Amino acid sequence: MKPVIALVGRPNVGKSTLFNRLTRSRDALVADLPGLTRDRHYGEGRIGERPFLVVDTGGFEPVAKEGIMHEMAKQTKQAVAEADVVVFLVDGRQGLTPHDKTITDFLRKSGRPVMLVVNKAEGMKYTTVTADFYELGLGDPYVISAAHGDGVHDLVNEALDQVKQPAEEEPEAPQQRGIKLAIVGRPNVGKSTLVNALLGEERVIAFDMPGTTRDSIEIPFERDGKHYTLIDTAGIRRRGKVFEAIEKFSVVKTLQSISEANVVLLLLDAQQDISEQDAHIAGFILESGRALVVGVNKWDGLTKDRRDEIKMDIERKLNFLSFAKYHFISALKSTGIGPLMKSVDSAYAAAMIKLSTPRLTRALEEAVEHQQPRRKGSIRPKMRYAHQGGQNPPIVVIHGNALEAIDDNYKRYLEKHFRETFSLVGTPLRIELRSGKNPFTRQEK
Repeated sequence: MKPVIALVGRPNVGKSTLFNRLTRSRDALVADLPGLTRDRHYGEGRIGERPFLVVDTGGFEPVAKEGIMHEMAKQTKQAVAEADVVVFLVDGRQGLTPHDKTITDFLRKSGRPVMLVVNKAEGMKYTTVTADFYELGLGDPYVISAAHGDGVHDLVNEALDQVKQPAEEEPEAPQQRGIKLAIVGRPNVGKSTLVNALLGEERVIAFDMPGTTRDSIEIPFERDGKHYTLIDTAGIRRRGKVFEAIEKFSVVKTLQSISEANVVLLLLDAQQDISEQDAHIAGFILESGRALVVGVNKWDGLTKDRRDEIKMDIERKLNFLSFAKYHFISALKSTGIGPLMKSVDSAYAAAMIKLSTPRLTRALEEAVEHQQPRRKGSIRPKMRYAHQGGQNPPIVVIHGNALEAIDDNYKRYLEKHFRETFSLVGTPLRIELRSGKNPFTRQEK
């Protein structure tokens, strides 16, 4: 098993900056704003031949009794419970605070090895920057600069030295990431509640307040013997509603998550009308070419009239998603999730399908035999053969002559024919037309 290092501290001491340096990534949002990280965020790191897992946590308020700070504290306490060693970060430029003392009391009771680390110490003398922190009684502080990398290598080696290794360690099987499934939607539609329902634990904060999730959280997950990586994302508001700088970061991360996913689950709220913003998010997913499943959440408790009204609203406003499967679920009560995940598997299979050139060409010939493209003046396009040009989404490349004369209506007809022929449900399909040069065209000398 890889040792687990948890990064803990009050808000804005540099935990996410250190996380990104240890994982050599930009997975955690970083800005000069307190409270940016809220959920546990896992990453993999390596020092030489020594691999490890690192957990980024939100600003820690051990005594918080309610509200979002209480939910963040629960996440941090869970990270401490999972850790082999805790790196307790404090701010060398602000010095010791009462908040640091409160966190120290909790960590001392946790029974986990704790390393006191003074961050933001670049350009400062060791004795000056550490003097206040001896009062915490956690031994000699380690001094680093997460932003510049000073002292980080030695810190990690020392942290790993504190982890007790089993006498005979079995080789670890490589982690299977499986299908990357991004869950997206407007704020407060139940994305984090759905993630927790799938995992069977309170893995991410689900709180009745829009904008609770600010980062995109990746979580390896297994269901019925199949491997997935769930991506819980921040809710996307209308552009005019995105006021905070934090939210602007969150929207960018969500759009990146859509682009990197294999399948996107668009979550709608059955207790609200389908909005223009829902259509915008769906349009971005379509442009990205990602496989798609639509979940209509909070379906329980609605009257039959309201359910009929929502279905009509979806059909009218999201008719361009006709290729996707719709599921009416309750994330809170975990109803409808089994069929939803089957559609995720089917959408992934359709997006990653491999189609041979003979099969595609036969399907093209059948389509042309049933309905030929229109003439454009004296020219009738000639389609000769088709082959696959890519996956996720599937791309069908059609070769022939004068194909620039084919209109959008005929391209839609071809798309529908290929989709029906190969049962491509849950994924966009792209048609590319490539005309060959006419060998009888006179060449200018």
